[in-house]
Amino acid sequence: MDYDVLIIGSGPAGQHAAWQAARMGKRAAIVERKPKIGGAGLQTGTIPSKAMREVSYLLTRSGGMRQALAPDGRNRHGLLADAVRRKEGVIAQQESVILQRLLRHGVALIPGEAAFVDAHTVAVTDAVGHTLRISAHFIVLATGSRPRRPAEVPFDKKTVLDSTSILNIRHLPDSLLVVGGGVIACEFVSIFAALGVQVCVVDSHAQLLAYLSEDVVSVLADSFLGMGVAFHMQERVTEIRREESSTLTILESGKQIRTDAVLYAQGREPNSASLEVTRAGIIAKDGWIAVNPYFQTSVPHIYAVGDLIGRPALASTGMEQGRMAVLHAFGGEQYAPAENLPMAVYTIPEISYVGKTEQEVQRENIAYVVGCAYFKDSARGQIIGDAQGLLKLVVDARNEKLLGVHIVGEQASELVHIGQLVMNLHGTVRDLVNNVFNYPTLAECYKIAALDCTYQLDQRKNP
Repeated sequence: MDYDVLIIGSGPAGQHAAWQAARMGKRAAIVERKPKIGGAGLQTGTIPSKAMREVSYLLTRSGGMRQALAPDGRNRHGLLADAVRRKEGVIAQQESVILQRLLRHGVALIPGEAAFVDAHTVAVTDAVGHTLRISAHFIVLATGSRPRRPAEVPFDKKTVLDSTSILNIRHLPDSLLVVGGGVIACEFVSIFAALGVQVCVVDSHAQLLAYLSEDVVSVLADSFLGMGVAFHMQERVTEIRREESSTLTILESGKQIRTDAVLYAQGREPNSASLEVTRAGIIAKDGWIAVNPYFQTSVPHIYAVGDLIGRPALASTGMEQGRMAVLHAFGGEQYAPAENLPMAVYTIPEISYVGKTEQEVQRENIAYVVGCAYFKDSARGQIIGDAQGLLKLVVDARNEKLLGVHIVGEQASELVHIGQLVMNLHGTVRDLVNNVFNYPTLAECYKIAALDCTYQLDQRKNP
């Protein structure tokens, strides 16, 4: 065999699979079909959108949004240029870090499109049509996903956009319609509303981010309303038309909405069609590849990780999946992954959570209490001027263990890890009460919310 392990795809899952193999002294190679490494995580998704979001966030925090945005729009376009420059600078720096790390570990990088010849061999075709056959003892599929692009939506990368093409716009529209109310949709609503674009949202659900706690999402919705976002909830799009200098979106209700541009952000689909997985005997459904707990496909020496296997489809989970797959392949020491995985939505304000929502706990008929801490009631929250932030604990009334942590506000994606560690270490809400937090910090909200919970728990015991 040419390699001990061949990894197809250089996104977060593929990178970590390669590094793990190299650390075990194995001959590893990555095949990447795009001109640059990093996959959607670096090039077209996670990192670029968060880098652009940072410019928008700093603008809202400065308190000078109205002053910065001149009525004629001159400064608005300069702000977009700032956001794009920041995005491209972060991508370039991260690409250099990843490339050096791979080369330092001795991982071979092979450019081209991979397709299976048989269960141990892939054919890699480069940009000029040359084909190379490569064999490996183990193969890890980490080709990721891409935005779903229904045939009836007239995408043109200028006025009708998906979450990849919108990252490359160079002219800020005056108005933008966002189709969808999920994570990606809400993140771009934040970015463009903060840059002064008149944004409206169309979604079939009753609330944004329908799977999250209603009280947490209401804080985000209020923030959006404050930035002038309009909502068309429980509505469906029947047609999107491109016109000379605008778009026309027609809803099932008959409403017609005219905007400069449309962002269609409803779901993603797997990058598996070109792999020809049936030649290797791999079972896939609608392009998604099924795996067992060790990330083996229906062919035991072929693994699949990351977005390609479906939910949770996060960069963080993909990284762990890549490592675990390689450890299993080469008989390395196995470890149990974290039971409770943190999730984050990089909106303005941020949302992050781990564990169960109140609705899920109620469906399971678990006795519970809820403790809340509002950022505005903490010294740090007052210092930074976050009047909307909320930290909420859902606690099992039977054993006092945390069932869920839900945070909306500044640094939510960082703060959630405190609750995650308590949950994964099987701690209780009293561990948070007994802990000492720096003062003033937002982390202190954990203690405030925990004290709220323990008061309720004690009242139950001694009414």
